Amino acid sequence: MRKLSIVVPVFNEQGSLAELERQIREVVSQQALTAEIVFVDDGSRDGSWELIRSLAAAPSTPPLTIRGLRFRRNFGKAQALRAGFEAATGDLILMMDADLQDDPAEIPRLIAKLEEGFDVVNGWKQRRLDPWHKVYPSRVFNWLVSRGTGLTLHDHNCGLKLFRAEVPGEIPLYGELHRFIAALAHSRGFRVTELAVNHRSRVHGHSKYGFRRFQRGFLDLLTVMFVTGYGERPQHLLGAAGLFCFGIGGLGLAYLAAVWILGHGLGLLPDVPIGSRPLMFYSGVLLLLGAQFMSVGLLAELLVAYLSNLRESSPVVERVEPPTSTPE
Repeated sequence: MRKLSIVVPVFNEQGSLAELERQIREVVSQQALTAEIVFVDDGSRDGSWELIRSLAAAPSTPPLTIRGLRFRRNFGKAQALRAGFEAATGDLILMMDADLQDDPAEIPRLIAKLEEGFDVVNGWKQRRLDPWHKVYPSRVFNWLVSRGTGLTLHDHNCGLKLFRAEVPGEIPLYGELHRFIAALAHSRGFRVTELAVNHRSRVHGHSKYGFRRFQRGFLDLLTVMFVTGYGERPQHLLGAAGLFCFGIGGLGLAYLAAVWILGHGLGLLPDVPIGSRPLMFYSGVLLLLGAQFMSVGLLAELLVAYLSNLRESSPVVERVEPPTSTPE
């Protein structure tokens, strides 16, 4: 029987957790699978952890069990998801938000789509119930991500995603790269598709949206483009930029050398000093810039070669597990 691990990052979502657990349990009980919810409390201050503990401590009722992880402070959604993925024991992993905007009733459709031969099913909030100042910038962001990564999706940042258990182990997840899970999986050769899903209005809590999110998102997009395109061969990008600067700078110096020989040496041109020409300065700067690009590229290659397996320690300080039954 398939086992589904549902990873739910939590940050001040006390009002919605019990209802989310009830809705997930209702859906899972109607499917031929076992499931677990892994709540990851990302430094909540509103009593979310106490509620997670009470849900996990309740008598286990198959086919759904509850587990919980708690961070000592807020580390961000990417860290919470990574900890949840590491703790998940299912062969399918579903990530979803805790604010009830993601509909658990979509779980059967997501699984059916995955079983068509895909590795990742990305949700698409086709009818999005959010304010306009979130919807339209999000469309621009999704267009940029699709163009920059080569994976065309309508909603890269949808919090509802289903994938096979081997996917998280092959993609880097730090900072705020959780927005690009589908694109990162695509770069590793996993088969990615999308599915239009139901999106609901927020009932409890408040949005974590802010303008800085798009600023950070654009910078993270540059990171993803570099990681997916040149993450294992950084010298191909930096070295190419260095060779370009070397070439332009070398042509400038070669031109000045020819002018000096024809003027000062052979007298075929007016004898004008070349040391005071702006071209001399620009050519020298380009040569130095080219050397720096290539040096940084070599250092990056060393980092890729020797630190590729480096993993950051997990910030989890406490965890709860469902009670185990003892044989009578």
